[in-house]
Amino acid sequence: MDGLEQLAAKKAKLEQLYVGKDVENVPKPSIILDIAKARRHCSSMLAATKALGVAFRPHIKTHKTAELTKLQIGDETDNVKIVVSTVAEIEHVLPLLKGLRADGRQVNVLYGLPLPPSQIDRVAPIARQLGPGGISFLIDHPSQLGPLRRFYELAGFPGGVFLKVDTGYHRAGLPPDSLNKNGLLEAITQLHLEDKALLVGLYSHSSLSYQDTTPQQAMDNLAGEIRGCVGAVRHNHQYFPSSPFELTISVGASPQVTSIQNFAEDVGLEKGATETLVRTIGDISSREYGGIDVSLELHAGVYSILDLQQLATNSRSTIGRFEDEIAISVAAEVVSVYNDGERQYPEVLVAVGVLGLGREPCPSYDGWGIVGSMPTLENSDLERRLIIKRISQEHSIVSWDISKNEVASQSLSPIPLEVGQNVRIYPNHACITGAMYDWYFVVDSSQPGGATKIVDIWMRASGW
Repeated sequence: MDGLEQLAAKKAKLEQLYVGKDVENVPKPSIILDIAKARRHCSSMLAATKALGVAFRPHIKTHKTAELTKLQIGDETDNVKIVVSTVAEIEHVLPLLKGLRADGRQVNVLYGLPLPPSQIDRVAPIARQLGPGGISFLIDHPSQLGPLRRFYELAGFPGGVFLKVDTGYHRAGLPPDSLNKNGLLEAITQLHLEDKALLVGLYSHSSLSYQDTTPQQAMDNLAGEIRGCVGAVRHNHQYFPSSPFELTISVGASPQVTSIQNFAEDVGLEKGATETLVRTIGDISSREYGGIDVSLELHAGVYSILDLQQLATNSRSTIGRFEDEIAISVAAEVVSVYNDGERQYPEVLVAVGVLGLGREPCPSYDGWGIVGSMPTLENSDLERRLIIKRISQEHSIVSWDISKNEVASQSLSPIPLEVGQNVRIYPNHACITGAMYDWYFVVDSSQPGGATKIVDIWMRASGW
């Protein structure tokens, strides 16, 4: 039995055990995914990119599931493009991708990490199952050309190439004016002309927008990333293949890409777009730079689930409460209560910690997760929320969210939770939190009573 068969067998057993049950009755800590919210976010993104007339390449690293990948892709495009962060993700969604190919849809998977030499022998057999055009790689160093040639030898056809551009985030890639480092661009162009590589475009993932707090900042960051890639084309046009030649500029991160939902169909100031973004999109629509045609592609991933950090960017002018927008939460059990003066403030101990929540900060508050509302909290005499205030390996401390400006001696009500009670914790960073679990318990809040009834099990890709 291979890995996918073992996973299918495990999924079937879990479905038998838990589908139809309430989330109160599953082992904890566990992670809950509301398909209604995820479906809404995926539909909104597909509608916005379609209205804007740009291609979209969803990243699947946040959730690592075939089911949510399918929602991100949608049913309308015949040119399916996704980004992954690990080979395990490609292996996990391979049956889905092969099914899409069988239906006559084009499929391309971008391995979203500068090409690791050790993975070529593993990726090539997968690529052969997808066929020519099925796999693309990120390149930002001349030493990666050897593995790129080896892929061609093993697969029997060229791999696609995106040159990784650093537009200011400094996580990976080359500056726009240094794209031809040690003759890199010239060498890739030569491989392209020899049909040993296929030069597809430029790729930038700039998470500078993660520090934004307004839609205008997110839109201007998107414009800046596009301009950075256009500048790279202009600065290096003489090294690209001669005309006719088309390059795809692929840019994005969830805050700045979701910001296009602020203006949707009409890119105009009166619709909410910033002047900088209107100008930038207008410029790229001219398509031609130094004899090279340019097309725009957006990419994003965590938008499909959202988290507290994403909501803190305020990239959309209309956004609901965190419980209405974030599609995942961690179910955890209360194991002790300290309401009787044992500590300066009332506190509660819950049986989930770093290994079930992660330890990613959020700029909008001082905590590691927010406890969702429940009847006992709604009836509290204090209108304040409960947060994960301190966190350890397998457990954490819940306390009232106290402003730094409040008087330290202020009296607070007891926390209305009891030992054995369950809470739902909304995470700061969905990608990190999801990585702690092998599967999602799926609920569907669009159905009566569906917010707590398990309707499916979604297995996640794990490992590298």
